[in-house]
Amino acid sequence: MSITCCLPIVESVYCLACARWVWKKCLYSAGHESENWGLATAEEFAAVPRLCRYLLAGYEDDLRNPIWAPPGGYGMNPDWVVHRKDYDETLGRAPPYMLYMDHKNRDIVLIIRGLNLAKESDYAVLLDNKLGQTKLDGGYVHNGLLKAAGCVFDAECDVLKELLESFPEYTLTFAGHSLGAGVVALLTIVAVQNREKLGNFDRKRIRCYAIAPARCTSLNLAVRYADVINSVVLQDDFLPRTTTALEDVFKSVLCLPCLLCLMCLKDTCILEEKMLRDPRRLYAPGRLYHIVERKPMRLGRFPPVVRTAVPVDGRFEHMVLSCNAISDHAVIWIERESQRAFDLMLERDKTMDIPVSQRMERQESVVREHNEEYKAALQRAIDLDIPLAYPPTYGTFDEVEAESSSRSSEEPPLMSSRNRRERWDGFVKRLFHVNDSGQMVFKIS
Repeated sequence: MSITCCLPIVESVYCLACARWVWKKCLYSAGHESENWGLATAEEFAAVPRLCRYLLAGYEDDLRNPIWAPPGGYGMNPDWVVHRKDYDETLGRAPPYMLYMDHKNRDIVLIIRGLNLAKESDYAVLLDNKLGQTKLDGGYVHNGLLKAAGCVFDAECDVLKELLESFPEYTLTFAGHSLGAGVVALLTIVAVQNREKLGNFDRKRIRCYAIAPARCTSLNLAVRYADVINSVVLQDDFLPRTTTALEDVFKSVLCLPCLLCLMCLKDTCILEEKMLRDPRRLYAPGRLYHIVERKPMRLGRFPPVVRTAVPVDGRFEHMVLSCNAISDHAVIWIERESQRAFDLMLERDKTMDIPVSQRMERQESVVREHNEEYKAALQRAIDLDIPLAYPPTYGTFDEVEAESSSRSSEEPPLMSSRNRRERWDGFVKRLFHVNDSGQMVFKIS
């Protein structure tokens, strides 16, 4: 009898939780996450629409006779293509990619395509991951994407080294979309960690543009590599916000209400501090560029605005209830809106009639501001004590299995102050070094 009386109360609490979740999701739309970020400049954003066109060109069988070229074409010279590799040559261990010499912009570009819904090998790469399965450079990364990145690096290492030595004034750019975005992000980390295999080039010569990326790096890596990795997200794109294990999303297709129920309860009851302090939780990598083109309770598209930051907390943590969550993931839409945003930036600069000398000063100022923002993000991560947090009581559906298999090897949740101090000292040594004057400064490489 008592159980029967409690059922209406339980149902009421559940309905209130669901209503709160829906309201929260409705608020997290139209650029709510990036409303306090700074505006991107034309100089720093110029490469994005161009690289999106290169990514679209990767789907063409013949660049001399393109079928799906956007207005104005791809802007590529077929004679500058070094080589292309498809699924037969990668043996399904990595998505197809293309190596291109962009002599016009003095850039060596490696382009990796996105997820092919008709290829089982792409699903195998994307779903090859469990919580806390793979470590890299003091953080956690997506296991399948790291394997794909290692495959590409091993295959192209000698070619890239030869090109970098032959063109010392050129930069090295990795660009990818969706699945390929996660691969190029981890490929960048692998390349930075193995610069001796590429001729010991300067870290400033390498950069990465991850277009609509999957969450593939832990928070400490996402912040530490924000000086070389850039993630571009269009409005309500679902993939950078997908915190639930991707394999469970596919498993739950036949029981999607069950998945939504669990997500509702998790978002309602879990504090953001606990999520931030999980060292195994994956995030969109690097500096974030958010293209915002729609406003809440408004119809149609507005002139796009590009906001950028290196956030520590609030890195697209919430799914957005939007009918555009899937279409915003398409690279063709990202190319169109990024080009519109870039044209508006150029038009605004032209209207202001900025002299060339001031443009150069502004570009140098942007670089300084990015460096300061990068260091501030590192300091913010240190203040939050993210890498040294205790194991949380939440996670994906694989967490229980992962924790049960490693319970015997993990430290107890309550550590002594001495152990905490030792771990803190080790963490500080990994991020800082003492210069000749005895001051502690950030490690850049």
